[in-house]
Amino acid sequence: MPIYAYKCATCGFAKDVLQKISDPPLTVCPSCGAPAFQKQITAAGFQLKGSGWYVTDFRDGKGGQGKTADKGSGSGDAAKSGDTGGTKPDSAAPTPAPAASPAPAASPAPATKPSAD
Repeated sequence: MPIYAYKCATCGFAKDVLQKISDPPLTVCPSCGAPAFQKQITAAGFQLKGSGWYVTDFRDGKGGQGKTADKGSGSGDAAKSGDTGGTKPDSAAPTPAPAASPAPAASPAPATKPSAD
């Protein structure tokens, strides 16, 4: 079931409500009783459940390239893949390693003919 965010236009009271899609929207504010409780437009939040999904999968937006650490911003895991905020590590190109000089080729030994005694 989706979670909907509601906010009262009169008193400013806000609440997240777990509702079926087929349920009618709430209209009466539980705080002040005014008929000004409105559904807010928010980003969809979801959690992957079932076998094969782990909490740490795709958490850093790299698309499953190894284990990742939690960056800790709550339940917006799906939105993290496009997150561009914050500081990024220095993206300067790494300096190339010095090229190994090839070993000198051994000069071939002069061919000797077997003596015919």
